[in-house]
Amino acid sequence: MTNLQIILTVLIIMVATMLTRFISFLVFPAGKEAPAFIQYLGKVLPAAAMAMLVVYCYKCVDITAGNHGAPAFLAGLAVVTFQKWKHNMLLSIGGGTALYLILLHWL
Repeated sequence: MTNLQIILTVLIIMVATMLTRFISFLVFPAGKEAPAFIQYLGKVLPAAAMAMLVVYCYKCVDITAGNHGAPAFLAGLAVVTFQKWKHNMLLSIGGGTALYLILLHWL
């Protein structure tokens, strides 16, 4: 790519990102209640996204080979435990990831 193409690509990405961030404030201004369907999506999408991530994380675990998926399942248990204990998403995800990497190298 030429320098001009790189600059244009970055500018297009920047504008597209800004539009996706700012359009919600234009469509749903402050003081005006969002439609019921949007409020419903705001309630159910976080749980649906987490469920998709769980399925994605465990889809390649082979319980019949090697360590039988022990690092993945123990790290998942740690994430749930940290979340129930401290209610801190950063601690839950970071602690679970760290534990997974440690167990992956030790088991």
